[in-house]
Amino acid sequence: MHIPFPAFQPSLRRFSALALAAGTLLAPLASQAQTEVQWWHSMVAVNGEWVNDLARDFNASQKEYKVIPTFKGSYDESMTAAIAAFRAGNAPHILQVFEVGTATMMASKGAIVPVAQIMKDAGYKFDPTAYVSAVAGYYTAPNGQMLSFPFNSSTTIFYYNKDAFKAAGLPTDKAPTTWPEVALAAAKLKAAGHKCPFTTAWQGWTQLESFSSWHNVEFASRSNGLAGMDARMKIDSPLHQRHIENLANMAKQGLFVYKGRGNVPEASFVSGECAMINTSSGFYGNVAKNAKFAYGLAPLPYYPDVPGAPQNTVIGGASLWVMSGKKPAEYKGVAAFFNYISSPEVQSASHKRTGYLPVTTAAYQLTEKSGFYKQNPGTDVAVTQMIRKVTDKSRGIRLGNYVQVRAIEDEELEQVWSGKKTAKEALDAIVKRGNEQLERFQKANKG
Repeated sequence: MHIPFPAFQPSLRRFSALALAAGTLLAPLASQAQTEVQWWHSMVAVNGEWVNDLARDFNASQKEYKVIPTFKGSYDESMTAAIAAFRAGNAPHILQVFEVGTATMMASKGAIVPVAQIMKDAGYKFDPTAYVSAVAGYYTAPNGQMLSFPFNSSTTIFYYNKDAFKAAGLPTDKAPTTWPEVALAAAKLKAAGHKCPFTTAWQGWTQLESFSSWHNVEFASRSNGLAGMDARMKIDSPLHQRHIENLANMAKQGLFVYKGRGNVPEASFVSGECAMINTSSGFYGNVAKNAKFAYGLAPLPYYPDVPGAPQNTVIGGASLWVMSGKKPAEYKGVAAFFNYISSPEVQSASHKRTGYLPVTTAAYQLTEKSGFYKQNPGTDVAVTQMIRKVTDKSRGIRLGNYVQVRAIEDEELEQVWSGKKTAKEALDAIVKRGNEQLERFQKANKG
């Protein structure tokens, strides 16, 4: 179980006082050597290489600071490690936290320093309006202050194997646009001998959370938690039931093959085993580098009879949070690094390399001007899905104890795919168990 940061706020003031005293004593020494900035992250494979390159390039661009990236396991593992490190007084300066942990971090006022404050104190111009609004809004507190630095923001998209489509007699220039079309394509792929026509990664994110915003239906009350901590789950609706039921029927027929939690199923697409997958736009770098077949990127499928669909998809990926209790010189290093990675040139290069969103409008425009989207059809899908006008039902999802809620989604959906529960039973259980987590978080963070 993950313990929210507020649980260890009392020791924070003592730690902060000690850190400030130590900072004063060590200031003369710091000027003689590079100031080190510890950055804990959860990026692996091609995205891990990208993170290391960002740090290396920043370090080479100046002599004052040295950013040291350290892989700390999966997103939830790194968050747990940071809690333990914070208690011990040796938390990193920068912590990469997935969007699921945002509400917990926002409630941890004493454990973090708002990124807007870090940038301002270091003398950098920091304009939240420069960021894509769906991205900036997600990481901004109700008072309008941006709390974390948007880093690897992603959204859910659809990937398909063009070679497999061709072999099955399906058109290769156009992906299925609706869920009925996905089922028909899967049936043709199976008939052509494909053992895994469709799979999905991050099943709670793709098939419940993004599914909700894409169809402009609530995932949770109170604007999906953005309007208050008293939000409660709402995914027991007839539309959600219909969708999970359809996927369960596809699973029975061998048209949908469940390949595991998180991003585990992505390997089955890259290898050519599965022909279609719903997953993160941040999977693009892996596909571009390792797929040995022609592939396509497309928007998420939707149900054509749902009014207002498709709407927009929700943000995923992660942001960078600055931990409290560090020396002023170290915070200047953090600000310098953030300033470097938010330049349009670095942003655009990162977007092209990884498939993560260009989080500033300037970076998107620079990428478009370079001709990248024309040369690589589909690479703009994630951006166009995110920059649509949002509604109160589609602005994003920010719920407390969300790491636990995601685990509940996984557990219950697995019961459906294995035929042990109906879609209704599983969704009712997610709502009941999820609401218990939301109530717990609300009580822990009152006042």
